[in-house]
Amino acid sequence: MTFQADPHRYDGRMPYRRCGRSGLDLPILSLGLWQNFGASDVFETGRAMIRRAFDRGVTHFDLANNYGTPYGSAEDNFGRWMTSDLAPHRDELIISSKAGWDMWPGPYGGPSGSRKYVIASCEQSLRRTTLDYFDIFYSHRMDETTPLEETAGALVQLHRQGKALYVGISAYTVEATIRMVELLASEGVPMLVHQPRYSLLHRDVEGGLLAELARVGAGCVVFSPLEQGLLSDRFLDGLPPSDSRLAKGITITADRLTPATIERLRALSAIAAKRGQSLAQMAIAWTLRDTRVTSAIIGTRTVRQLDELLDAANGPSFDEGELREIDLVTRAPANDPPDRRN
Repeated sequence: MTFQADPHRYDGRMPYRRCGRSGLDLPILSLGLWQNFGASDVFETGRAMIRRAFDRGVTHFDLANNYGTPYGSAEDNFGRWMTSDLAPHRDELIISSKAGWDMWPGPYGGPSGSRKYVIASCEQSLRRTTLDYFDIFYSHRMDETTPLEETAGALVQLHRQGKALYVGISAYTVEATIRMVELLASEGVPMLVHQPRYSLLHRDVEGGLLAELARVGAGCVVFSPLEQGLLSDRFLDGLPPSDSRLAKGITITADRLTPATIERLRALSAIAAKRGQSLAQMAIAWTLRDTRVTSAIIGTRTVRQLDELLDAANGPSFDEGELREIDLVTRAPANDPPDRRN
């Protein structure tokens, strides 16, 4: 059946925010295709989630070259959904991809920030997604073995060729972020956005990154606002559900579910319940309480779960008492290892 987009998709259900000092608005909730959209997943379920997200005003879909199992298959599937469903709406969409992690065999397949790897990765991703250009293309990770000047130069080249309307970086330190902004600006290319990890249990961006992004006029699109599903009511009894990433050891391991973490989750869930929200909804809304955060990338397994998470876009604002209570629960610094892939 031909996809007919909801004619009311822009009727106010999804708020949008300006990305830094650019002219680009993004939905405050974006859909990430890191998990559940690859060749090892149910194709029609992924398609249904893409359609539903767009019908609810989600215009930003976030990819990377290594998303899906096997790597690249999320982009392959998105290309099929683009062709079958979304092609008439291309100008309504912000589609992003990234390059940085290992992707193909041999010395040029990553992980890398080299010009060879970044440009080849972008070309491959464009073919997989059937697109002529990406709205945003990121350097997915810092590569300490490649000069920042070289990685910046690759992004500049893609921008000048029209293959990336905007460029960004992900998971860079504050110092490297400042340097990348300077390098890109010296070539007349603004850095649109940084994509860091941010959640109630991982608050590192508050240590200077958010302030620096605001100073240079860049946006902030955060990933893992639910700590890969940990920030949900599913873990309150201390037993990870069999279908969860944590139970399967996919990108997050069971040692994260410590007694101290379970206690924090229960305390946060109680706060959420008083607000009339699930823990997941409150966790997402909390990352967006600071308007320096442009958008939060959500992941989802089903249309039903997607709807629950998207409802966080219209939840109640936080009062000072709630924020203080949340800070008391989450103020201990996070010592979790960084995500292998985002």
